[in-house]
Amino acid sequence: MAKYISRLVSVIPADLSCCNTAETFLQSGFWGSFKARFGWNARGFLADWGELGQTPLLVIRRRLAPGCSFAYIPWGPELPEQFPADAEARNYALVELAEALRFLLPKSTAFVRFDPPWYSTGMPPAMQKPLRRAGADVQPPDTVRIDLTADEQDILSAMKGKTRYNIRLAAKKGVTVKRVDEAGISGFYALLKTTSKRDGIAVHGIEYYNTLFSHCKSYVDAALYPDNQRGKPELGLYLAEHEGAILAGIVVLFRDKDAVYLYGASADHKRNLMAPYLLQWTAMSYAKSRGCVAYDLFGIPPTEDPKHPMSGLYRFKTGFGGTVIHRPGSWDYAYKPFIRTLFIIAETVRKKIWSLKKMKRKG
Repeated sequence: MAKYISRLVSVIPADLSCCNTAETFLQSGFWGSFKARFGWNARGFLADWGELGQTPLLVIRRRLAPGCSFAYIPWGPELPEQFPADAEARNYALVELAEALRFLLPKSTAFVRFDPPWYSTGMPPAMQKPLRRAGADVQPPDTVRIDLTADEQDILSAMKGKTRYNIRLAAKKGVTVKRVDEAGISGFYALLKTTSKRDGIAVHGIEYYNTLFSHCKSYVDAALYPDNQRGKPELGLYLAEHEGAILAGIVVLFRDKDAVYLYGASADHKRNLMAPYLLQWTAMSYAKSRGCVAYDLFGIPPTEDPKHPMSGLYRFKTGFGGTVIHRPGSWDYAYKPFIRTLFIIAETVRKKIWSLKKMKRKG
Protein backbone atom coordinates (compact mmCIF):
# COMPACT_ATOMS: atom_id res chain seq x y z
CA MET A 1 0.00 0.00 0.00
CA ALA A 2 3.00 2.28 -0.16
CA LYS A 3 1.90 4.01 -3.37
CA TYR A 4 -1.44 5.11 -1.98
CA ILE A 5 -1.76 8.81 -1.15
CA SER A 6 -3.70 9.45 2.05
CA ARG A 7 -7.08 11.02 1.33
CA LEU A 8 -8.88 10.96 4.67
CA VAL A 9 -8.54 14.36 6.34
CA SER A 10 -10.64 13.75 9.43
CA VAL A 11 -13.71 12.08 10.88
CA ILE A 12 -16.12 14.57 12.41
CA PRO A 13 -18.77 13.61 15.00
CA ALA A 14 -22.20 14.70 13.79
CA ASP A 15 -25.87 14.29 14.55
CA LEU A 16 -27.31 10.94 13.47
CA SER A 17 -29.55 12.77 10.99
CA CYS A 18 -26.47 13.50 8.85
CA CYS A 19 -26.82 9.89 7.67
CA ASN A 20 -30.27 10.48 6.21
CA THR A 21 -28.69 11.16 2.82
CA ALA A 22 -26.59 7.98 2.82
CA GLU A 23 -26.84 5.94 -0.37
CA THR A 24 -27.87 2.69 1.35
CA PHE A 25 -30.49 2.09 4.02
CA LEU A 26 -27.99 0.30 6.28
CA GLN A 27 -26.00 3.54 6.56
CA SER A 28 -29.08 5.69 7.13
CA GLY A 29 -30.05 7.57 10.26
CA PHE A 30 -33.34 5.67 10.24
CA TRP A 31 -31.56 2.32 10.47
CA GLY A 32 -29.13 3.51 13.12
CA SER A 33 -31.91 4.83 15.34
CA PHE A 34 -33.89 1.62 14.81
CA LYS A 35 -30.94 -0.54 15.89
CA ALA A 36 -30.58 1.69 18.94
CA ARG A 37 -33.97 0.38 20.04
CA PHE A 38 -32.40 -3.07 20.37
CA GLY A 39 -29.26 -2.47 22.38
CA TRP A 40 -26.94 -0.84 19.86
CA ASN A 41 -25.32 2.54 20.36
CA ALA A 42 -25.67 4.47 17.09
CA ARG A 43 -23.53 7.49 16.17
CA GLY A 44 -23.30 9.64 13.09
CA PHE A 45 -20.07 11.02 11.63
CA LEU A 46 -18.88 12.87 8.57
CA ALA A 47 -15.82 11.48 6.83
CA ASP A 48 -13.86 14.32 5.25
CA TRP A 49 -11.97 13.16 2.14
CA GLY A 50 -10.46 16.55 1.35
CA GLU A 51 -11.09 17.80 -2.18
CA LEU A 52 -13.24 14.73 -2.87
CA GLY A 53 -15.84 15.90 -0.37
CA GLN A 54 -17.52 14.52 2.74
CA THR A 55 -19.59 11.37 3.16
CA PRO A 56 -21.96 10.38 6.00
CA LEU A 57 -20.89 7.50 8.20
CA LEU A 58 -23.07 5.43 10.53
CA VAL A 59 -21.26 3.51 13.26
CA ILE A 60 -23.20 1.24 15.60
CA ARG A 61 -21.59 -0.32 18.64
CA ARG A 62 -22.58 -3.17 20.94
CA ARG A 63 -21.22 -4.65 24.16
CA LEU A 64 -19.52 -8.03 23.96
CA ALA A 65 -18.85 -8.39 27.70
CA PRO A 66 -18.42 -6.06 30.68
CA GLY A 67 -15.84 -3.47 29.67
CA CYS A 68 -15.64 -4.74 26.08
CA SER A 69 -17.53 -3.79 22.90
CA PHE A 70 -17.17 -3.74 19.12
CA ALA A 71 -18.12 -1.22 16.47
CA TYR A 72 -19.85 -2.10 13.22
CA ILE A 73 -20.19 -0.13 9.97
CA PRO A 74 -22.92 -1.82 7.90
CA TRP A 75 -22.47 -1.36 4.13
CA GLY A 76 -19.91 1.30 4.83
CA PRO A 77 -18.00 3.42 4.45
CA GLU A 78 -19.56 5.11 1.47
CA LEU A 79 -16.74 6.68 -0.52
CA PRO A 80 -16.89 9.82 -2.68
CA GLU A 81 -17.80 9.29 -6.32
CA GLN A 82 -14.30 10.28 -7.49
CA PHE A 83 -12.51 8.02 -5.01
CA PRO A 84 -10.02 5.65 -6.71
CA ALA A 85 -11.67 2.36 -7.63
CA ASP A 86 -8.63 0.12 -7.18
CA ALA A 87 -8.57 -2.39 -4.32
CA GLU A 88 -5.39 -0.99 -2.77
CA ALA A 89 -6.86 2.47 -2.35
CA ARG A 90 -10.06 1.16 -0.82
CA ASN A 91 -8.22 -1.17 1.52
CA TYR A 92 -6.10 1.70 2.76
CA ALA A 93 -9.19 3.89 3.20
CA LEU A 94 -10.66 1.36 5.64
CA VAL A 95 -7.42 1.29 7.62
CA GLU A 96 -7.29 5.10 7.75
CA LEU A 97 -10.90 5.29 8.83
CA ALA A 98 -10.46 2.68 11.56
CA GLU A 99 -7.45 4.54 12.93
CA ALA A 100 -9.35 7.84 12.93
CA LEU A 101 -12.28 6.22 14.75
CA ARG A 102 -9.96 4.76 17.40
CA PHE A 103 -9.90 8.14 19.15
CA LEU A 104 -13.64 8.79 18.75
CA LEU A 105 -14.93 5.48 20.10
CA PRO A 106 -14.85 4.32 23.74
CA LYS A 107 -11.64 2.68 24.92
CA SER A 108 -13.63 -0.52 25.47
CA THR A 109 -13.94 -0.99 21.67
CA ALA A 110 -12.00 -4.15 20.76
CA PHE A 111 -12.35 -3.90 16.98
CA VAL A 112 -14.29 -2.21 14.21
CA ARG A 113 -16.08 -4.34 11.62
CA PHE A 114 -16.67 -3.12 8.07
CA ASP A 115 -19.14 -4.37 5.48
CA PRO A 116 -17.77 -2.50 2.43
CA PRO A 117 -20.62 -1.52 0.08
CA TRP A 118 -18.74 -1.72 -3.22
CA TYR A 119 -19.47 -4.70 -5.41
CA SER A 120 -18.74 -6.39 -8.71
CA THR A 121 -20.34 -8.99 -10.96
CA GLY A 122 -17.24 -11.15 -10.48
CA MET A 123 -15.80 -12.16 -7.14
CA PRO A 124 -14.49 -8.98 -5.45
CA PRO A 125 -10.84 -8.86 -4.34
CA ALA A 126 -10.20 -9.65 -0.70
CA MET A 127 -9.13 -6.92 1.68
CA GLN A 128 -5.50 -7.02 2.82
CA LYS A 129 -3.69 -6.82 6.16
CA PRO A 130 -4.06 -5.39 8.71
CA LEU A 131 -7.74 -6.06 7.93
CA ARG A 132 -8.87 -9.58 8.84
CA ARG A 133 -11.81 -11.63 7.54
CA ALA A 134 -14.67 -11.92 10.00
CA GLY A 135 -15.72 -15.32 11.29
CA ALA A 136 -19.15 -14.81 9.67
CA ASP A 137 -20.67 -12.20 7.40
CA VAL A 138 -23.19 -9.91 9.04
CA GLN A 139 -24.90 -8.79 5.84
CA PRO A 140 -25.26 -11.14 2.86
CA PRO A 141 -22.38 -10.28 0.49
CA ASP A 142 -24.09 -11.83 -2.55
CA THR A 143 -27.41 -10.73 -3.97
CA VAL A 144 -29.54 -10.21 -7.07
CA ARG A 145 -30.48 -6.74 -8.24
CA ILE A 146 -33.34 -6.30 -10.70
CA ASP A 147 -33.17 -3.32 -13.07
CA LEU A 148 -36.51 -1.51 -12.90
CA THR A 149 -35.77 1.15 -15.52
CA ALA A 150 -37.16 -0.98 -18.36
CA ASP A 151 -40.91 -1.26 -18.93
CA GLU A 152 -42.75 -4.01 -17.09
CA GLN A 153 -43.02 -6.30 -20.10
CA ASP A 154 -39.26 -6.18 -20.62
CA ILE A 155 -38.67 -6.89 -16.91
CA LEU A 156 -40.90 -9.94 -17.19
CA SER A 157 -39.19 -11.04 -20.41
CA ALA A 158 -35.81 -10.97 -18.64
CA MET A 159 -37.03 -13.49 -16.05
CA LYS A 160 -36.68 -17.23 -16.46
CA GLY A 161 -39.65 -18.83 -18.15
CA LYS A 162 -40.59 -20.86 -15.07
CA THR A 163 -40.69 -17.70 -12.94
CA ARG A 164 -42.99 -15.90 -15.40
CA TYR A 165 -45.18 -19.00 -15.49
CA ASN A 166 -45.41 -19.15 -11.70
CA ILE A 167 -46.37 -15.46 -11.44
CA ARG A 168 -49.20 -15.99 -13.90
CA LEU A 169 -50.20 -19.30 -12.33
CA ALA A 170 -50.66 -17.70 -8.91
CA ALA A 171 -52.87 -14.98 -10.34
CA LYS A 172 -54.86 -17.46 -12.48
CA LYS A 173 -55.51 -19.73 -9.48
CA GLY A 174 -57.00 -16.86 -7.50
CA VAL A 175 -54.10 -15.82 -5.27
CA THR A 176 -54.53 -12.20 -4.25
CA VAL A 177 -51.89 -9.86 -2.84
CA LYS A 178 -52.70 -7.09 -0.41
CA ARG A 179 -50.47 -4.46 1.13
CA VAL A 180 -51.34 -4.44 4.82
CA ASP A 181 -48.27 -2.90 6.52
CA GLU A 182 -48.35 -2.90 10.34
CA ALA A 183 -51.94 -4.19 10.42
CA GLY A 184 -50.74 -7.52 9.06
CA ILE A 185 -47.77 -8.15 11.35
CA SER A 186 -49.47 -10.82 13.47
CA GLY A 187 -50.42 -12.84 10.38
CA PHE A 188 -46.96 -12.41 8.92
CA TYR A 189 -45.31 -13.46 12.17
CA ALA A 190 -47.32 -16.68 12.24
CA LEU A 191 -45.89 -17.43 8.79
CA LEU A 192 -42.39 -16.62 10.05
CA LYS A 193 -42.69 -19.18 12.84
CA THR A 194 -43.82 -21.79 10.32
CA THR A 195 -40.92 -20.95 8.03
CA SER A 196 -38.45 -21.03 10.91
CA LYS A 197 -39.57 -24.50 11.92
CA ARG A 198 -39.55 -25.81 8.35
CA ASP A 199 -36.24 -24.33 7.18
CA GLY A 200 -34.31 -24.15 10.45
CA ILE A 201 -33.75 -20.39 10.39
CA ALA A 202 -33.70 -17.97 13.30
CA VAL A 203 -36.24 -15.16 13.42
CA HIS A 204 -36.68 -12.14 15.63
CA GLY A 205 -39.48 -11.86 18.15
CA ILE A 206 -42.68 -10.20 17.00
CA GLU A 207 -41.74 -7.01 18.86
CA TYR A 208 -38.86 -6.54 16.40
CA TYR A 209 -41.22 -6.28 13.42
CA ASN A 210 -43.76 -4.17 15.30
CA THR A 211 -40.99 -1.78 16.29
CA LEU A 212 -39.59 -1.68 12.75
CA PHE A 213 -42.87 -0.38 11.34
CA SER A 214 -43.73 1.95 14.20
CA HIS A 215 -40.21 3.39 14.27
CA CYS A 216 -40.22 4.00 10.52
CA LYS A 217 -43.46 5.95 10.81
CA SER A 218 -42.32 8.00 13.81
CA TYR A 219 -38.94 8.71 12.24
CA VAL A 220 -40.54 10.02 9.05
CA ASP A 221 -43.13 12.01 11.02
CA ALA A 222 -40.32 13.75 12.89
CA ALA A 223 -39.57 15.67 9.67
CA LEU A 224 -35.87 14.86 9.67
CA TYR A 225 -35.59 15.07 5.89
CA PRO A 226 -34.69 17.91 3.53
CA ASP A 227 -37.28 19.38 1.20
CA ASN A 228 -36.46 16.91 -1.57
CA GLN A 229 -37.25 14.03 0.82
CA ARG A 230 -34.04 12.21 -0.10
CA GLY A 231 -33.48 9.23 2.18
CA LYS A 232 -37.09 9.01 3.36
CA PRO A 233 -37.87 5.32 4.08
CA GLU A 234 -41.15 3.56 3.38
CA LEU A 235 -41.93 0.05 4.60
CA GLY A 236 -44.42 -2.26 2.95
CA LEU A 237 -45.80 -5.57 4.23
CA TYR A 238 -47.51 -7.63 1.56
CA LEU A 239 -49.59 -10.75 2.21
CA ALA A 240 -50.73 -13.29 -0.39
CA GLU A 241 -54.06 -15.00 0.30
CA HIS A 242 -56.21 -17.68 -1.26
CA GLU A 243 -59.79 -18.35 -0.20
CA GLY A 244 -59.20 -16.54 3.09
CA ALA A 245 -55.97 -18.37 3.97
CA ILE A 246 -52.68 -16.47 4.21
CA LEU A 247 -50.08 -18.24 2.07
CA ALA A 248 -47.00 -15.98 2.16
CA GLY A 249 -45.76 -12.55 3.11
CA ILE A 250 -42.84 -10.21 2.46
CA VAL A 251 -41.49 -7.00 3.99
CA VAL A 252 -39.92 -4.56 1.54
CA LEU A 253 -38.13 -1.26 2.23
CA PHE A 254 -38.50 1.48 -0.39
CA ARG A 255 -35.95 4.28 -0.17
CA ASP A 256 -34.68 6.66 -2.85
CA LYS A 257 -33.62 4.68 -5.93
CA ASP A 258 -33.70 1.24 -4.28
CA ALA A 259 -36.26 -1.21 -3.02
CA VAL A 260 -34.91 -3.96 -0.77
CA TYR A 261 -36.65 -7.24 0.08
CA LEU A 262 -35.93 -7.60 3.80
CA TYR A 263 -37.98 -10.51 5.14
CA GLY A 264 -40.17 -13.26 3.74
CA ALA A 265 -42.19 -16.21 4.98
CA SER A 266 -44.59 -18.80 3.62
CA ALA A 267 -47.09 -21.37 4.85
CA ASP A 268 -46.79 -25.13 4.51
CA HIS A 269 -50.12 -25.45 2.74
CA LYS A 270 -51.02 -24.65 -0.89
CA ARG A 271 -47.40 -24.24 -1.89
CA ASN A 272 -48.37 -25.38 -5.39
CA LEU A 273 -50.11 -22.00 -5.90
CA MET A 274 -46.71 -20.23 -6.10
CA ALA A 275 -47.75 -17.25 -3.99
CA PRO A 276 -44.19 -15.98 -3.29
CA TYR A 277 -43.66 -15.31 -7.00
CA LEU A 278 -46.72 -13.08 -7.27
CA LEU A 279 -45.72 -11.33 -4.04
CA GLN A 280 -42.31 -10.34 -5.39
CA TRP A 281 -43.71 -9.19 -8.70
CA THR A 282 -46.32 -7.03 -6.93
CA ALA A 283 -43.63 -5.36 -4.82
CA MET A 284 -41.41 -4.83 -7.88
CA SER A 285 -44.28 -3.20 -9.77
CA TYR A 286 -44.96 -0.81 -6.90
CA ALA A 287 -41.25 -0.01 -6.53
CA LYS A 288 -41.09 0.88 -10.22
CA SER A 289 -44.16 3.11 -9.96
CA ARG A 290 -42.59 4.85 -6.95
CA GLY A 291 -39.48 5.75 -8.95
CA CYS A 292 -37.09 3.06 -7.72
CA VAL A 293 -34.56 1.98 -10.34
CA ALA A 294 -33.50 -1.29 -8.69
CA TYR A 295 -35.03 -4.07 -6.60
CA ASP A 296 -32.57 -5.87 -4.34
CA LEU A 297 -33.51 -9.44 -3.43
CA PHE A 298 -30.98 -9.19 -0.56
CA GLY A 299 -29.05 -12.37 -0.15
CA ILE A 300 -28.22 -15.54 -2.08
CA PRO A 301 -25.46 -18.18 -1.93
CA PRO A 302 -22.33 -17.03 -3.81
CA THR A 303 -22.77 -19.59 -6.60
CA GLU A 304 -25.33 -22.02 -7.94
CA ASP A 305 -24.27 -25.00 -5.84
CA PRO A 306 -26.89 -27.75 -5.38
CA LYS A 307 -25.07 -28.86 -2.22
CA HIS A 308 -25.46 -25.45 -0.57
CA PRO A 309 -28.15 -25.47 2.16
CA MET A 310 -29.75 -22.40 0.55
CA SER A 311 -29.57 -23.61 -3.06
CA GLY A 312 -33.35 -23.32 -3.42
CA LEU A 313 -33.15 -19.66 -2.50
CA TYR A 314 -30.55 -19.13 -5.23
CA ARG A 315 -32.84 -20.67 -7.86
CA PHE A 316 -35.86 -18.71 -6.66
CA LYS A 317 -34.22 -15.30 -6.62
CA THR A 318 -32.13 -15.62 -9.78
CA GLY A 319 -35.28 -16.72 -11.58
CA PHE A 320 -36.39 -13.07 -11.55
CA GLY A 321 -33.51 -12.18 -13.84
CA GLY A 322 -31.37 -9.23 -12.85
CA THR A 323 -27.68 -9.15 -12.07
CA VAL A 324 -25.88 -11.26 -9.47
CA ILE A 325 -23.44 -9.07 -7.55
CA HIS A 326 -20.81 -9.81 -4.92
CA ARG A 327 -19.57 -7.60 -2.07
CA PRO A 328 -16.37 -8.27 -0.07
CA GLY A 329 -18.24 -9.38 3.06
CA SER A 330 -17.29 -8.52 6.65
CA TRP A 331 -13.75 -7.47 7.61
CA ASP A 332 -12.28 -6.41 10.96
CA TYR A 333 -9.66 -3.95 12.12
CA ALA A 334 -8.51 -4.90 15.62
CA TYR A 335 -7.69 -2.46 18.39
CA LYS A 336 -7.37 -5.34 20.84
CA PRO A 337 -6.32 -8.38 18.77
CA PHE A 338 -6.61 -10.97 21.53
CA ILE A 339 -10.23 -10.11 22.33
CA ARG A 340 -11.07 -9.99 18.65
CA THR A 341 -9.53 -13.47 18.18
CA LEU A 342 -11.66 -14.93 20.98
CA PHE A 343 -14.76 -13.43 19.39
CA ILE A 344 -13.86 -14.86 15.97
CA ILE A 345 -13.44 -18.37 17.41
CA ALA A 346 -16.90 -18.24 18.96
CA GLU A 347 -18.37 -16.74 15.80
CA THR A 348 -16.83 -19.42 13.58
CA VAL A 349 -18.13 -22.22 15.80
CA ARG A 350 -21.67 -20.77 15.68
CA LYS A 351 -21.48 -20.55 11.89
CA LYS A 352 -20.38 -24.19 11.54
CA ILE A 353 -23.14 -25.41 13.84
CA TRP A 354 -25.72 -23.46 11.82
CA SER A 355 -24.41 -24.87 8.53
CA LEU A 356 -24.51 -28.44 9.85
CA LYS A 357 -28.11 -27.99 10.99
CA LYS A 358 -29.09 -26.63 7.58
CA MET A 359 -27.44 -29.52 5.76
CA LYS A 360 -29.07 -32.03 8.10
CA ARG A 361 -32.52 -30.59 7.40
CA LYS A 362 -31.87 -30.59 3.66
CA GLY A 363 -30.61 -34.16 3.74
